[in-house]
Amino acid sequence: MAKRSSLTRRGVSPRAAARARRHMRVRKKVRGTPERPRLVVTRSLKHIVAQIVDDTKGHTLVSASTLEASIRGEEGRKTEKSHLVGKVLAERAKAAGITAVVFDRAGYRYHGRVAALANGAREGGLEF
Repeated sequence: MAKRSSLTRRGVSPRAAARARRHMRVRKKVRGTPERPRLVVTRSLKHIVAQIVDDTKGHTLVSASTLEASIRGEEGRKTEKSHLVGKVLAERAKAAGITAVVFDRAGYRYHGRVAALANGAREGGLEF
C-alpha cells in the first residue's frame, strides 16, 4: 500500500491540502527578520487575521483581526473590514517602530480580502 502524504489524509479537502502545499512552498522563500518582519495573513470564511512576526525569535510583534471589538462593530462587507484591518495593523506597526515588512499571503490568492488587507497596510504606511 502506498504511503499517504500528511496533506492528503482523510478529513482534509483537496483544496485545503493544495493551499497548505502552496503555503509551504512560499514559506521556503519568505523569512521575517528583526529589520523586516513577516506580515502573515490568515483567512476564514467570516474573519481575517494579520500578524507581523519576527521569525528569528518566533514572536508575534503586532496583530490585528476582524475579531476585535473595534473592527467587529464596523458596518460593511468583509472586504471593507479587511482593508480596515490592514490600516489598523499598519498603525500598530508604526507605533512599534516597524516600517517595512515581507508579505506572506499564506497560500491564499492575492485577491479580494487578502489584497484589500495588503492595500490597507500600504495606505497605513507599511512598505512591501
